Amino acid sequence: MKLHTIETGFFKLDGGAMFGVVPKSIWNKLNPADENNMCNWAMRCLLVESGDRLVLIDNGLGNKQDEKFFSHYFLNGDDTLQKSLNKNGFKEEDVTDVFLTHLHFDHCGGSIKRNNDKTGYEPAFPNATYWSNEKHWATATHPNAREKASFLKENILPIQESGKLRFLKDGEELIPGFTNFFVYGHTEAMMLPIIKYKNRRVVYCADLIPSAGHIPVPYVMAYDMNPLITLEEKSKFLNEAVKKDDILFFEHDPVIECCSLQLTDRGVRMKEAMEISAV
Repeated sequence: MKLHTIETGFFKLDGGAMFGVVPKSIWNKLNPADENNMCNWAMRCLLVESGDRLVLIDNGLGNKQDEKFFSHYFLNGDDTLQKSLNKNGFKEEDVTDVFLTHLHFDHCGGSIKRNNDKTGYEPAFPNATYWSNEKHWATATHPNAREKASFLKENILPIQESGKLRFLKDGEELIPGFTNFFVYGHTEAMMLPIIKYKNRRVVYCADLIPSAGHIPVPYVMAYDMNPLITLEEKSKFLNEAVKKDDILFFEHDPVIECCSLQLTDRGVRMKEAMEISAV
C-alpha cells in the first residue's frame, strides 16, 4: 500500500466560525486572520494505492460553481485536484473508488463536473464507485435549514443518477487495511477512514479535527450540528489515538499535513508534525 497526499488548493473561512467559542486572542495565534477575519485553510485529500484499487478520500471544492459562489471563499494557491493527481502519476480515469467522508461542498465538490456541452453533470471519476452511507445520504438529500447551504444538489444527486453510488456500514472494510468509523457531532454519520500503513494507523480526520489547532477538545467549530457530541467524540478518539500511536491526517490545516500525539498535563496535544511521505 502507498499513500499520496493530494492538495486541491486553499480557501478562506471565518476564523470565529472555525473555532467556535474559543476567543480570537487565542485562535488567531494558531491561524492568523486577515483584515476580514478570514483564515486560510487547505483542502487536502488522500489517495490510497493498494493492488488494483486507487481510493481517493474526498476531493475538494471542484470547479463547476459560478464566480459568485467562489468569491465567498477566496480561493488561492496553485494546486488543483487534477494537477495534484497528475503530479503523483495518476489521472481521473485511474481512480477506482471515491470515499466521501461527508457531502459538504468543500469535501465532495470535485466528485462531479459539467459535461462537455455544459448542459448537465457527470462523474469526474468515470471508472470509480462513490462511497457514502445511508444515514448521511439521507441527511444530505433532505437537509435541515441550518445545514442546507453546505449540501449542494449538483454535487450530490448526479452521483446517484450515475448509478455509481454505494453505501458502507460503520466499521466496514472497503479494501484490506482500510476501514472506517462514523461520528455524529459535525454532521450526521460522517465517515472517517482508518488505514493500516507501515505498522501504524493513519486516521483521516476530516472535520472531526480539521487542523492541528483543533486538537484541544473544547476547540469545536461553530459549523458543527451537535457540538456536545463532538466534544465526546473527540475526547474518546484522541485518548484512543494516543494509546495506539495513531497518525492524524488533517484535511484543512494550512501547514501541518500529519502529526502524532502525546498526553500532557493539559490533555492530548500534538507530538510531532510530519508528512505522510515520511511515515
